[in-house]
Amino acid sequence: MKYFGIALLLVLISISQSFSQDQYWQQRVEYKININMDVETNQFEGRQALRYYNNSPDTLTKVFYHLYFNAFQPGSSMDVRSRTIVDPDKRVESRIYKLKEEEQGWHKISSLTQDGKSLDYEVSGTLLEVTLAEPILPGTVSMFYMDFESQVPLQIRRSGRDSKEGIRYSMSQWYPKMAEYDHTGWHAHPYVAREFYGPWGNFDVTIVMDKKYVIGATGILQNPQEIGYGYDKPKSKGKSGVDGKLIWKFFAENVGDFVWAADPDYKHDIAVSTTNGPDVHYFYQKDTAAKNWKVLPTYLDKAFKSLNEKFSAYPYDHYSVIQGGDGGMEYPMATLITGNRKLESLVGVSVHEMAHSWLPLLAGTNESYMAWLDEGFASYSSGLVMAELFPKRKKKLFQSSYKSYISLVNTGKQEPLSTHADHFNTNRSYGISSYTKGSIMFHQLGYVIGEDVMFKALRNYFDKWKFKHAGKEEFIREFEKESGLVLDWYFDYWISTTKTIDYGIRSVNSEDRKTNLLLEKIGEMPMPIEIMVQLKDSTNKRYYIPIEMMRGEKQHPEEVKTMSDWPWVNPFYELSIPHALSEIESIEIDDSQRMADVDRSNNLFPFNKNLELKGVEK
Repeated sequence: MKYFGIALLLVLISISQSFSQDQYWQQRVEYKININMDVETNQFEGRQALRYYNNSPDTLTKVFYHLYFNAFQPGSSMDVRSRTIVDPDKRVESRIYKLKEEEQGWHKISSLTQDGKSLDYEVSGTLLEVTLAEPILPGTVSMFYMDFESQVPLQIRRSGRDSKEGIRYSMSQWYPKMAEYDHTGWHAHPYVAREFYGPWGNFDVTIVMDKKYVIGATGILQNPQEIGYGYDKPKSKGKSGVDGKLIWKFFAENVGDFVWAADPDYKHDIAVSTTNGPDVHYFYQKDTAAKNWKVLPTYLDKAFKSLNEKFSAYPYDHYSVIQGGDGGMEYPMATLITGNRKLESLVGVSVHEMAHSWLPLLAGTNESYMAWLDEGFASYSSGLVMAELFPKRKKKLFQSSYKSYISLVNTGKQEPLSTHADHFNTNRSYGISSYTKGSIMFHQLGYVIGEDVMFKALRNYFDKWKFKHAGKEEFIREFEKESGLVLDWYFDYWISTTKTIDYGIRSVNSEDRKTNLLLEKIGEMPMPIEIMVQLKDSTNKRYYIPIEMMRGEKQHPEEVKTMSDWPWVNPFYELSIPHALSEIESIEIDDSQRMADVDRSNNLFPFNKNLELKGVEK
């Protein structure tokens, strides 16, 4: 009877685990949007048909739309936050507060129906809260129709018209967008500064625009013959001609957003991939840094090849690099970047935004709460690629990231990476935490579990979670499964706390033919330790000290000697080296300098208080 009970328990556990895995679900949207742009007033009329699939187990009585353009009005949350934070974004500062009426952005909803029934709704800043006429039951579909009018704001942050580089329209976050609903509920956050999160779906977008303009966008242009080959000289006659305007039809399948940009001076180049990557379309001003834009395709073709090999194959056949916006910002199948740059800067911003095509645009993470994964991955992966494209970068790869992170630590103003992106106390803390500490997380993870293992886990992660929404737990589990190690401690310390790493050599003494080290854990975050002993005969001896809660250690070459575990509660660890002190040239903790030790002055014996951070190489 005892064994029957155990067997039954194991069966129930197995069923429970399978059931749990089958419980994943995600909402789906299918948009059909038609707009008619007036380039004189910078306003457009729109009609949106949205088929909404409730794949959740929940009954929905409300839905929420984002109205991003409403952020560009005096008194908005974005405006107030920019004028009250201690280090405002220089692109914003008090510019929203000073906008004239015709320079502001807004969305006005004329009508909204659900399955033919009129709906009650309330506009609250950048959100539209909608009370449903009929609840949307689990596993059912509802059809929403919306008529709206919008005014494009003066270019300030990402979206807008008439940028500093003279781009007429950078149309990101330009339409009323259904908010995401996942297993944690609605993500109806006001648009204050930065990140986004939305459901997967298809976009069928029609743009009626002055015939002088060329448009670059997410998705595939469906009527290129009607517009004109290469788009450079759009036709004014034919099926697409409407009162001096052209009709542009785009379709994008299985994406989380749709971006477009338009300018009468755009030059459009098409670069066909030679490395099994996507064909890339380039839109830039003919008289702006044209020389650098002409050679950009050669670099980005190589960049796509590198990213595909390292992580996962880019899943679309098309990608657009569009001059626009206010810096660099990623969108599905496209990016907006400023174009007046030196070559290396132009390549750098393009590669960084391209890297976002994997995170969060392939594995759809919640950027608001996981900016460390979103920006961290893009910074890490683009750093690797840029070192391949510009070899001089290899010697200092990630060195500036470590220095920048340590400088923030020394200010005492570090905040946990788990902080919502809009709720960091300072923009500097957000930037260094998300981009810099996030990129270090990957580089340092290679130190903890081995780089080959880390890259294999990343490839598994993308293959498993593409076109889905993965959380922190799903991300961590891929590394645990591939490495066979327990890693919750690493991510808990690095993401959820501001505790730092600091190890040192407390003392060195010689005894007979041995040298005894007393190692000290000064920082609160534990880490496995690598010790390199350089002998005077130019040979090296390496020692590896795992930490107990890893429940194992990474694989090492045979010449590396693995020592007993260092329990995280112990402040000291004794290590005995079978060489007299007179034989030893130097002893160093973490000579690869991949561990983010905040004080390396005590890592090297003989002690050197003025030790400089050496170049950190992959």
